[in-house]
Amino acid sequence: MVGSRYFWREAGFLAEQLLKERLSMPCPFYKFTGLYCPGCGGTRAVKFFLQGRLLTSFRFHPLVLYGVLAFGAEFLLFLTRQITGKDKTYWRYEKELAYGAVAVVIVNFFVKNSLLIGWGIDLLKDF
Repeated sequence: MVGSRYFWREAGFLAEQLLKERLSMPCPFYKFTGLYCPGCGGTRAVKFFLQGRLLTSFRFHPLVLYGVLAFGAEFLLFLTRQITGKDKTYWRYEKELAYGAVAVVIVNFFVKNSLLIGWGIDLLKDF
């Protein structure tokens, strides 16, 4: 457990260093429209995910956690099929998972911009 905590802390630190220059670049869509683009917050979501701050990662962009969970589920399905010797195919649900990812991005876009426009809640400015 201690090793795991150390790994995540170091991974988060490395991600922060690697993404530092990327984070300082303003989003052109946001700059010109005042609205979040569909990908706004994604880089910071990866950073917080690697630091083990899952709720903060979800707040910035839920696609990161969705992707990790979707990949994990498909990987477990693959392992189960390999161990049991049944159907050796995997990635059986890639179309549904892709549609789910698109839905997550669309919902995220509308929720964040609705909060920003309707109530003045800027979810990405606190960090």
